[in-house]
Amino acid sequence: MARVKIYTQDECPSCTFIKNYLNSHQVSFEERHISNSTFRNEMIEYDAFSTPFILIDDEPMYQVDLDKINEKLNI
Repeated sequence: MARVKIYTQDECPSCTFIKNYLNSHQVSFEERHISNSTFRNEMIEYDAFSTPFILIDDEPMYQVDLDKINEKLNI
């Protein structure tokens, strides 16, 4: 099973969308809210400056690309 991490923030429609999408497909993920400075710094280390920032098996996704997500997660 793939390891999925999603870096999120409040008032982020795309964050809500991807979390709901993964939940509807019963995909487990770890949410990392960037109000936590540790998680914010982790995201910045990947040169990511907007949310949602997604890691699937440590491969970064800088935007919501459902085709790529579906392929990686066999949805």
